[in-house]
Amino acid sequence: MKLEVKQLVKNYGKKQALKGIDMTLTEGVYGFLGPNGAGKSTFMNILTGNLKATSGQILYDGEDVTKMGKEFRGILGYMPQQQALYPNFTAEGFLAYMAALRDMKRSEAAKRIPKVLSEVGLLEVAGDKIRSFSGGMKQRLLIAQAVLAEPKILVLDEPTAGLDPKQRIAIRNLISETAAGKIVIVATHVVTDVESAANRILLIKEGEMAADSTREELCEALSGKVFELAIPQERLKDVEEDPAFLVGNISRERETLFVRVICDGEPEGYQAEPVRPGLEDVYLSCFRE
Repeated sequence: MKLEVKQLVKNYGKKQALKGIDMTLTEGVYGFLGPNGAGKSTFMNILTGNLKATSGQILYDGEDVTKMGKEFRGILGYMPQQQALYPNFTAEGFLAYMAALRDMKRSEAAKRIPKVLSEVGLLEVAGDKIRSFSGGMKQRLLIAQAVLAEPKILVLDEPTAGLDPKQRIAIRNLISETAAGKIVIVATHVVTDVESAANRILLIKEGEMAADSTREELCEALSGKVFELAIPQERLKDVEEDPAFLVGNISRERETLFVRVICDGEPEGYQAEPVRPGLEDVYLSCFRE
């Protein structure tokens, strides 16, 4: 199973949203990271057939997905960012409707619906109206419809958007549990959504691929460049305005601030300790935010 993206370009008038991106994906979980406006949603809309590329190709096992048409859509599961659900449907009724749209046999749908509702922790509320669901429950229902037909390719757009920390953890664990045997693309600007689950990290910046590697390799590239400074409050402005530093997390312990920074050499004039780089440091280094 292989999904190949070759020189994919998308123009909106004079604006170029995708600038010839290339990638090859096989079975596994891929973290597709980038800030808002980087091109993530444009790529996913092209992949799912909602947009037409200006040029380039997406191939599934060597075949152009636009020529595969319905056959490709049949192996694709998609969770959109927007919670566009029908409030008067029950969870079970919504999945039955989605199964019908996918031309699933009734007998197959009858087996799959309770199974996926159980997997996402919604079986006990299968008969409840969607209008009564919390944001986290709606996100889980969107994942349920995406995996309903046992897709080979699963695309998740900002799957934890708007959720509290407990719900985010539950959704991330659910993604890991349902990923076996699939190509899973998790598009997000929230680093923690993919830090532990993703086999590979794809960084997209201004419509171009900035990196395509494992988390370990990306973090290793920053080895020796990430430090924690222990400073008094009055020195924080100096650190933030120093062009040599990219400032990350700031925490306080009594009268001392601990400031995580990225810089090319050991900071001079500060009490500094080298720390192990993480994916958030990689994100900050690449996107400067």
